[in-house]
Amino acid sequence: MQQRTYEVMFIVRPDLADEEMDRLISTIESNATAAGIDVKHVERMGKRRLAYKVRKFQEGVYVLFTLEGQGKGIAELERRLRVTEPVIKYLTVRIDEEQKRMAKIKKIRDSHARHKPEGAAEPGAEPAAATV
Repeated sequence: MQQRTYEVMFIVRPDLADEEMDRLISTIESNATAAGIDVKHVERMGKRRLAYKVRKFQEGVYVLFTLEGQGKGIAELERRLRVTEPVIKYLTVRIDEEQKRMAKIKKIRDSHARHKPEGAAEPGAEPAAATV
């Protein structure tokens, strides 16, 4: 089965102590590993103001996981996030298709850059003024 790349961002209650936050993140990381998911990167984005109140909270601590795995493992991780009390909101996005698309665009741009003649002007640039 093919491994897919996902980003899971979740928001944690702002009143959680740092030690509890560390424990929560390591627990979620071990849950992901137990579900057969590789945790590629964990980024704490810090406390931010929410656009609207969520469970009576106006702020939350954002955490971003970059994961690689299959859909069944992601579904299990989402189920665990749903029942974890300090997590007030989460969102999962599959990003491997976007990464493929961006790599294809970069490849096309690189091939255009190689084929451009040395002295050719950029499109939209004004021609050089003639000196007399």
